[in-house]
Order: sequence, then structure tokens, then C-alpha cells
Amino acid sequence: MTSKPTPEAVKVAALQMTSGPDVAANLASAAELLGEARAQGARVAVLPENFSFMGMRDRDKRAIAESDGEGPVQQFLSQQARGLALWIVGGTLPIARATDGRVSAASLVYADDGRRVARYDKMHLFDVAIPGREESYRESANTAPGARSTLVPTPAGLLGLSVCYDMRFPELYRQLSAAGAQWFTMPSAFTVPTGRAHWEPLLRARAIENLAFVVAPGQWGRHANGRETYGDSLIVDHWGSVLARLPEGTGVVVAELDLAAQAETRRNFPALTHRVL
Repeated sequence: MTSKPTPEAVKVAALQMTSGPDVAANLASAAELLGEARAQGARVAVLPENFSFMGMRDRDKRAIAESDGEGPVQQFLSQQARGLALWIVGGTLPIARATDGRVSAASLVYADDGRRVARYDKMHLFDVAIPGREESYRESANTAPGARSTLVPTPAGLLGLSVCYDMRFPELYRQLSAAGAQWFTMPSAFTVPTGRAHWEPLLRARAIENLAFVVAPGQWGRHANGRETYGDSLIVDHWGSVLARLPEGTGVVVAELDLAAQAETRRNFPALTHRVL
């Protein structure tokens, strides 16, 4: 795909949701938020991780996983993108695989004419016990890891895709920025303890060290399965400043990515060209 000349500044949106096990209800909520994002002038909107489904048990995602390229959630994303003339980064949704019954946590990108233009499968899976709590996760039991990074030209510049736990692995973003990425998406469903400790520092660090914008929409609140997520959806600029945030509740935050200012900063502060290792 060939990128077109990028405007100097483009509005993007991060959408915060409290998703549950009812796919239709989740899509109705997403549609409302996507409409709000477009009404606020966004050219690109980013949905959170698990935007279409957060089951009562992690393995429930196996039953509702769609085939790659077809299914109600993928059709929804395409129709919303076309109907709103809006680029959409579809957080993650479970896509079926041919082997072992596990799914892929796929982040799909749709252009404003409804075409799917990119897919990234979450590479780093959340197999951890939360320090100080009787709370543990083994994402790899039902999700298979992706194997490669993904870049896609968008109206807001060259986008490097990632998901949630990926943000703890800076080598992924260094690879993306070395390939020309101007901004990163990090749709997430962060736990509350790790969110309080690490959410904002990690997002701002990835922005600062790569002189890149970060758009990180999150799940928020108490979900039907009893899980609690942190929220605090953020848009961060290439210097590490927070441009917009939504600490609590569901909703939309919009900010302008100033690509001309980013290009000037990268010229005047050429840290990316000073790498030795």
C-alpha cells in the first residue's frame, strides 16, 4: 500500500469502553463512541483491546472467534469505517486459527472506505501473577502469539500496531520506529494494580524514546466477569506530553497529532540516529 502525502496535523481519537459478554451490546456502544469521535473531527479512531467481547471466562473467546475476513464484528468495523468516513483501529477481536483451538488477538485496521488494510496479532501474552494480589492470568492458554510486527500508512502518518502487554517490550517499538513509524496504537485492558504503577510511565517512555505519538485506549471499570480494568485512556505526543486523557468512565478523547512539529523535533533532536547497539 502506497502512502499519500500526510497533512501536518490530524485529529485522532481513543475510545474507552466497559465491554462484556454480549457482542451486540458491545458493538452498539462502540458505534455510539465512533460516531462521537467523528463528530469531534477525528480522522482515525482507536478502539480498546477486547472491545467486542469480554467473556465470563477467558476460554469463551474460542466459541465466538471469527474466521479471518468474515464475521459480524469484522463486518461492523468495515461498515462503520465506510459509513462514517473514518479510519478505525479495531482494538482486538478473537480470530480463529487452524490449529490447537486457540485464537489470535487481532488488531485490524480499516480505511475510511471500509477496506481492511492491516492486521496485527498481539505478540506478547499476559501470563503473570499480580504482585500483592490473588490475581493471575494465563493469556496463552487460549490465545496464540503473533509472529511479526506491522506498519500501516494512515492519514495520521505511518502507524506501528501493538496491543497492551506489548508496551513492556521496548524492542518492538524500536524496530517499528527504525522502519519509519510516526505513531503507535496500544489498545489495552490493563489491570488496576499494574495500571496505577506503570500505565502512564510506560506509555510516555515509549513515546519519548522513539519521538513518536502514542494512542492508548483502554477498558475501564468493573466487567460482568468480575474483572476490573484501569481505564485512563491517553494520547501522548512525541515529546512525552499527555495531550488528552479520560481517567474514568466510558467515552472519547480526541487530540491533534502535529506531524510537522514531530518532524522538526526529530531533525533538531536526532536521538534516533545516534543509536549504537
